Amino acid sequence: MPLDVFLALLLFSFASSITPGPNNIMLLTSGVNFGFRKTIPHMFGIAFGFGLLLLGVGFGLREVFEQFPIMELVLKVIGGVYLIYLAWKIANSGKVETGESVGKPMTFMAASLFQWVNPKAWVMAIYAMTAYTGQPDFTTSVFIVTFAFVVINFPSVSVWCGFGVALREWLSDSKRLRIFNITMALLLIASLWPMLK
Repeated sequence: MPLDVFLALLLFSFASSITPGPNNIMLLTSGVNFGFRKTIPHMFGIAFGFGLLLLGVGFGLREVFEQFPIMELVLKVIGGVYLIYLAWKIANSGKVETGESVGKPMTFMAASLFQWVNPKAWVMAIYAMTAYTGQPDFTTSVFIVTFAFVVINFPSVSVWCGFGVALREWLSDSKRLRIFNITMALLLIASLWPMLK
């Protein structure tokens, strides 16, 4: 992969990983409600799951969707239902200072699997594999794209969790926390919009 293409890939990886989307909204909320340390498995799960998604798209999953369009629709429906469920859990999270919560931080496995139904992750994976892979050594370029994203993704998503941790004290007021959690739940539902087009 030429250096200029690799640098463009790094820029795209950073921009797409740090901008708002379902993962980052959930990490911001998890940072507020559970703290940084308890959110680490969630962050690693995102990087790992997205890396697997990239490899899947790079090595032919996109072709499967072209052959069987119903599979894409099924994933969209599952992803949409799961995002609504997560939004409900976020909206009903408990108080920061007591640690009370309806749920627990997302696990490594749950975060990894979520990438396969995350609409933003699919858009990023398909674009990255379309724009930054090619001949003569397609296999190597798929691994380079995946490596670049995994390396850049974790620090990028950590920023969102860090923002959440920084807001913990201010959101220790139960009314402010309730408004925050409901707002984050609504933003998570709003992130479904690109999938509905």
